[in-house]
Amino acid sequence: MIETVLIVRHAFRSNWSVDSATGQYTALLVKSPTGIPTDPPLTSKGVQQAKELADYLCTIEPPVDVIYSSPFYRCLQTLKPFTDTYFGSGRSSGKIRIDRGIGEFFGRANFEHPHPPSLQLLTPHFDHLDQDYVSTHVPSSKGEMIVELHERVQRALDHIITTLDNDPAQPKTLLICSHAATIIAAGRVLTGQMPDDADTDDFQCFTAGLSKFVRKAADPNKGAVGNWDCVLNSETSFLSGGAERGWKFNGDESFVAFPDEQTAASESPKL
Repeated sequence: MIETVLIVRHAFRSNWSVDSATGQYTALLVKSPTGIPTDPPLTSKGVQQAKELADYLCTIEPPVDVIYSSPFYRCLQTLKPFTDTYFGSGRSSGKIRIDRGIGEFFGRANFEHPHPPSLQLLTPHFDHLDQDYVSTHVPSSKGEMIVELHERVQRALDHIITTLDNDPAQPKTLLICSHAATIIAAGRVLTGQMPDDADTDDFQCFTAGLSKFVRKAADPNKGAVGNWDCVLNSETSFLSGGAERGWKFNGDESFVAFPDEQTAASESPKL
Protein backbone atom coordinates (compact mmCIF):
# COMPACT_ATOMS: atom_id res chain seq x y z
CA MET A 1 0.00 0.00 0.00
CA ILE A 2 0.99 3.62 -0.43
CA GLU A 3 2.57 4.69 2.86
CA THR A 4 3.76 8.24 2.04
CA VAL A 5 2.23 11.00 -0.07
CA LEU A 6 4.49 13.91 -1.03
CA ILE A 7 2.80 16.99 -2.47
CA VAL A 8 4.77 19.85 -3.97
CA ARG A 9 3.48 23.16 -5.27
CA HIS A 10 4.84 24.31 -8.61
CA ALA A 11 7.71 26.80 -8.41
CA PHE A 12 7.46 30.58 -8.97
CA ARG A 13 5.61 31.21 -12.23
CA SER A 14 4.83 34.08 -14.54
CA ASN A 15 1.40 35.73 -14.22
CA TRP A 16 -1.80 36.24 -16.17
CA SER A 17 -4.79 38.55 -15.85
CA VAL A 18 -8.51 37.99 -16.41
CA ASP A 19 -11.37 40.33 -17.22
CA SER A 20 -14.06 39.00 -14.88
CA ALA A 21 -16.80 40.55 -17.01
CA THR A 22 -15.81 38.89 -20.27
CA GLY A 23 -13.73 35.92 -19.15
CA GLN A 24 -10.85 37.10 -21.34
CA TYR A 25 -7.51 35.83 -20.02
CA THR A 26 -4.21 37.48 -20.96
CA ALA A 27 -0.70 36.21 -20.33
CA LEU A 28 1.54 38.85 -18.72
CA LEU A 29 5.23 39.40 -19.57
CA VAL A 30 5.96 35.84 -20.75
CA LYS A 31 3.94 33.98 -23.37
CA SER A 32 2.98 30.44 -22.51
CA PRO A 33 4.88 27.71 -24.44
CA THR A 34 1.52 25.98 -24.96
CA GLY A 35 -0.24 29.14 -26.12
CA ILE A 36 -2.73 29.00 -23.23
CA PRO A 37 -2.75 32.24 -21.17
CA THR A 38 -3.40 30.41 -17.87
CA ASP A 39 -0.50 28.05 -18.56
CA PRO A 40 2.59 30.23 -18.03
CA PRO A 41 6.12 28.90 -17.57
CA LEU A 42 8.28 29.39 -14.50
CA THR A 43 10.24 32.57 -14.05
CA SER A 44 14.03 32.39 -13.67
CA LYS A 45 13.37 32.37 -9.92
CA GLY A 46 11.10 29.38 -10.36
CA VAL A 47 13.65 27.52 -12.47
CA GLN A 48 16.17 27.88 -9.67
CA GLN A 49 13.61 26.68 -7.12
CA ALA A 50 12.91 23.62 -9.29
CA LYS A 51 16.61 22.71 -9.32
CA GLU A 52 16.85 23.05 -5.54
CA LEU A 53 13.69 20.98 -5.13
CA ALA A 54 15.17 18.26 -7.37
CA ASP A 55 18.30 18.05 -5.23
CA TYR A 56 16.14 17.61 -2.14
CA LEU A 57 13.81 15.03 -3.70
CA CYS A 58 16.80 12.93 -4.72
CA THR A 59 17.61 12.52 -1.00
CA ILE A 60 14.10 11.51 0.08
CA GLU A 61 13.84 8.20 1.95
CA PRO A 62 12.06 6.06 1.15
CA PRO A 63 12.52 7.18 -2.47
CA VAL A 64 9.69 8.23 -4.77
CA ASP A 65 8.01 5.30 -6.52
CA VAL A 66 5.35 6.95 -8.66
CA ILE A 67 4.64 10.50 -9.86
CA TYR A 68 1.37 12.26 -10.66
CA SER A 69 1.08 15.83 -11.90
CA SER A 70 -1.43 18.50 -12.73
CA PRO A 71 -1.55 18.99 -16.51
CA PHE A 72 -0.29 22.56 -16.41
CA TYR A 73 3.13 23.40 -17.88
CA ARG A 74 4.45 25.00 -14.70
CA CYS A 75 3.95 21.80 -12.71
CA LEU A 76 5.78 19.60 -15.21
CA GLN A 77 8.52 22.23 -15.55
CA THR A 78 8.89 22.18 -11.75
CA LEU A 79 9.26 18.39 -11.79
CA LYS A 80 11.57 18.26 -14.80
CA PRO A 81 14.98 18.62 -13.05
CA PHE A 82 14.02 15.79 -10.70
CA THR A 83 12.31 13.53 -13.24
CA ASP A 84 15.18 13.87 -15.72
CA THR A 85 17.46 12.47 -13.02
CA TYR A 86 14.89 10.09 -11.58
CA PHE A 87 14.02 8.38 -14.84
CA GLY A 88 17.34 9.00 -16.57
CA SER A 89 19.30 7.15 -13.89
CA GLY A 90 17.14 4.09 -14.28
CA ARG A 91 15.75 4.39 -10.76
CA SER A 92 12.28 3.89 -12.19
CA SER A 93 10.77 2.54 -15.38
CA GLY A 94 7.51 4.40 -14.75
CA LYS A 95 6.02 7.50 -16.31
CA ILE A 96 4.50 10.76 -15.06
CA ARG A 97 0.73 10.39 -14.93
CA ILE A 98 -1.12 13.58 -15.87
CA ASP A 99 -4.31 13.86 -13.82
CA ARG A 100 -6.80 16.71 -14.14
CA GLY A 101 -8.36 15.73 -10.83
CA ILE A 102 -5.38 17.33 -9.09
CA GLY A 103 -5.25 20.27 -11.48
CA GLU A 104 -5.72 24.01 -10.97
CA PHE A 105 -8.73 25.56 -9.24
CA PHE A 106 -10.73 28.24 -11.06
CA GLY A 107 -13.66 29.93 -9.34
CA ARG A 108 -17.21 29.37 -10.55
CA ALA A 109 -18.01 31.71 -13.43
CA ASN A 110 -20.59 32.39 -16.13
CA PHE A 111 -17.88 31.90 -18.73
CA GLU A 112 -15.57 28.99 -19.58
CA HIS A 113 -12.04 29.06 -18.22
CA PRO A 114 -9.20 28.07 -20.57
CA HIS A 115 -8.67 24.32 -20.76
CA PRO A 116 -5.30 22.96 -19.61
CA PRO A 117 -2.91 21.69 -22.30
CA SER A 118 -3.56 18.26 -23.72
CA LEU A 119 -1.09 15.40 -23.44
CA GLN A 120 -0.34 15.84 -27.15
CA LEU A 121 0.50 19.50 -26.59
CA LEU A 122 2.75 18.74 -23.61
CA THR A 123 4.65 15.78 -25.05
CA PRO A 124 7.02 17.83 -27.27
CA HIS A 125 8.10 19.78 -24.16
CA PHE A 126 8.48 16.97 -21.62
CA ASP A 127 9.82 13.43 -21.59
CA HIS A 128 8.51 10.53 -19.51
CA LEU A 129 4.78 11.30 -19.81
CA ASP A 130 2.40 8.34 -19.53
CA GLN A 131 0.61 8.31 -22.87
CA ASP A 132 -1.99 5.77 -21.74
CA TYR A 133 -3.15 7.28 -18.46
CA VAL A 134 -6.60 8.93 -18.56
CA SER A 135 -7.92 11.34 -15.91
CA THR A 136 -11.07 10.16 -14.19
CA HIS A 137 -12.14 13.37 -12.45
CA VAL A 138 -12.25 16.55 -14.54
CA PRO A 139 -13.19 20.00 -13.14
CA SER A 140 -16.07 21.89 -14.67
CA SER A 141 -15.03 24.18 -17.51
CA LYS A 142 -16.96 26.98 -15.79
CA GLY A 143 -15.06 26.56 -12.54
CA GLU A 144 -15.95 25.39 -9.06
CA MET A 145 -17.17 26.62 -5.73
CA ILE A 146 -14.67 25.94 -2.94
CA VAL A 147 -16.74 23.02 -1.65
CA GLU A 148 -16.76 21.54 -5.16
CA LEU A 149 -12.97 21.80 -5.30
CA HIS A 150 -12.68 19.78 -2.08
CA GLU A 151 -15.11 17.18 -3.41
CA ARG A 152 -13.19 16.87 -6.67
CA VAL A 153 -9.84 16.51 -4.90
CA GLN A 154 -11.28 13.89 -2.57
CA ARG A 155 -12.56 11.81 -5.49
CA ALA A 156 -9.30 12.18 -7.36
CA LEU A 157 -7.08 11.24 -4.41
CA ASP A 158 -9.31 8.33 -3.47
CA HIS A 159 -9.03 7.02 -7.03
CA ILE A 160 -5.26 7.58 -7.26
CA ILE A 161 -4.39 6.03 -3.90
CA THR A 162 -6.78 3.10 -4.29
CA THR A 163 -5.34 2.38 -7.74
CA LEU A 164 -1.79 2.40 -6.37
CA ASP A 165 -2.76 0.32 -3.33
CA ASN A 166 -3.92 -2.35 -5.75
CA ASP A 167 -0.89 -2.07 -8.03
CA PRO A 168 1.03 -5.39 -8.15
CA ALA A 169 4.29 -3.39 -8.06
CA GLN A 170 3.32 -2.22 -4.54
CA PRO A 171 4.62 1.38 -4.68
CA LYS A 172 5.15 2.96 -1.26
CA THR A 173 5.81 6.64 -1.97
CA LEU A 174 3.64 8.86 -4.17
CA LEU A 175 4.76 12.30 -5.40
CA ILE A 176 2.18 14.82 -6.63
CA CYS A 177 2.82 18.26 -8.14
CA SER A 178 -0.12 20.64 -8.03
CA HIS A 179 -1.35 24.15 -7.21
CA ALA A 180 -2.01 26.20 -4.08
CA ALA A 181 -5.78 25.78 -3.67
CA THR A 182 -5.65 22.12 -4.67
CA ILE A 183 -2.85 21.44 -2.19
CA ILE A 184 -4.81 23.03 0.68
CA ALA A 185 -7.82 20.90 -0.25
CA ALA A 186 -5.61 17.81 -0.49
CA GLY A 187 -4.23 18.38 3.02
CA ARG A 188 -7.75 18.59 4.41
CA VAL A 189 -8.91 15.54 2.49
CA LEU A 190 -5.97 13.34 3.44
CA THR A 191 -6.04 14.23 7.14
CA GLY A 192 -9.81 14.46 7.40
CA GLN A 193 -9.35 17.84 9.08
CA MET A 194 -11.96 19.94 7.29
CA PRO A 195 -12.39 23.36 8.96
CA ASP A 196 -15.79 24.99 9.35
CA ASP A 197 -14.41 28.04 7.56
CA ALA A 198 -12.70 27.34 4.23
CA ASP A 199 -10.61 30.49 4.73
CA THR A 200 -8.81 28.89 7.71
CA ASP A 201 -5.04 29.14 7.36
CA ASP A 202 -4.12 25.50 7.94
CA PHE A 203 -2.18 23.78 5.16
CA GLN A 204 0.59 25.86 3.62
CA CYS A 205 1.56 25.96 -0.06
CA PHE A 206 4.69 28.01 -0.69
CA THR A 207 6.19 27.90 -4.18
CA ALA A 208 8.19 24.66 -4.56
CA GLY A 209 7.29 23.83 -0.95
CA LEU A 210 6.99 20.14 -0.10
CA SER A 211 4.33 18.63 2.15
CA LYS A 212 4.52 15.07 3.45
CA PHE A 213 1.65 12.87 4.61
CA VAL A 214 2.17 9.50 6.30
CA ARG A 215 -0.51 6.84 6.49
CA LYS A 216 -1.72 6.16 10.02
CA ALA A 217 -2.46 2.48 9.45
CA ALA A 218 -2.14 0.11 6.50
CA ASP A 219 -5.74 -0.97 6.91
CA PRO A 220 -7.89 -1.20 3.76
CA ASN A 221 -10.99 -0.72 5.91
CA LYS A 222 -9.78 2.79 6.76
CA GLY A 223 -10.20 3.95 3.18
CA ALA A 224 -7.75 5.82 0.96
CA VAL A 225 -8.37 9.29 2.40
CA GLY A 226 -8.92 10.77 5.86
CA ASN A 227 -6.30 8.51 7.43
CA TRP A 228 -3.05 10.46 7.09
CA ASP A 229 -0.85 12.57 9.34
CA CYS A 230 0.79 15.72 7.97
CA VAL A 231 4.45 15.56 9.05
CA LEU A 232 5.75 18.31 6.74
CA ASN A 233 3.60 21.36 5.98
CA SER A 234 5.13 22.96 2.87
CA GLU A 235 8.77 22.46 3.87
CA THR A 236 11.09 25.03 2.24
CA SER A 237 14.36 24.68 4.17
CA PHE A 238 16.05 23.34 1.02
CA LEU A 239 15.21 26.51 -0.96
CA SER A 240 17.75 29.34 -0.94
CA GLY A 241 14.91 31.88 -0.76
CA GLY A 242 12.98 30.01 1.93
CA ALA A 243 9.19 30.23 2.15
CA GLU A 244 7.78 32.47 -0.57
CA ARG A 245 4.49 33.34 -2.21
CA GLY A 246 2.19 31.60 0.23
CA TRP A 247 -1.54 31.54 -0.50
CA LYS A 248 -4.84 30.94 1.29
CA PHE A 249 -8.53 31.08 0.49
CA ASN A 250 -10.06 34.53 1.00
CA GLY A 251 -13.71 33.83 0.31
CA ASP A 252 -13.74 35.68 -3.02
CA GLU A 253 -12.55 32.99 -5.40
CA SER A 254 -15.87 32.78 -7.27
CA PHE A 255 -16.71 35.04 -10.22
CA VAL A 256 -20.44 34.66 -9.48
CA ALA A 257 -22.47 35.10 -6.29
CA PHE A 258 -22.88 32.14 -3.99
CA PRO A 259 -26.43 30.71 -3.98
CA ASP A 260 -27.25 32.16 -0.54
CA GLU A 261 -25.99 35.55 -1.66
CA GLN A 262 -28.24 35.39 -4.71
CA THR A 263 -31.22 34.47 -2.53
CA ALA A 264 -30.52 37.30 -0.09
CA ALA A 265 -30.28 39.76 -2.95
CA SER A 266 -33.61 38.67 -4.42
CA GLU A 267 -35.34 38.92 -1.03
CA SER A 268 -33.93 42.32 -0.06
CA PRO A 269 -36.24 45.35 -0.47
CA LYS A 270 -35.67 47.47 -3.54
CA LEU A 271 -34.66 51.02 -2.56
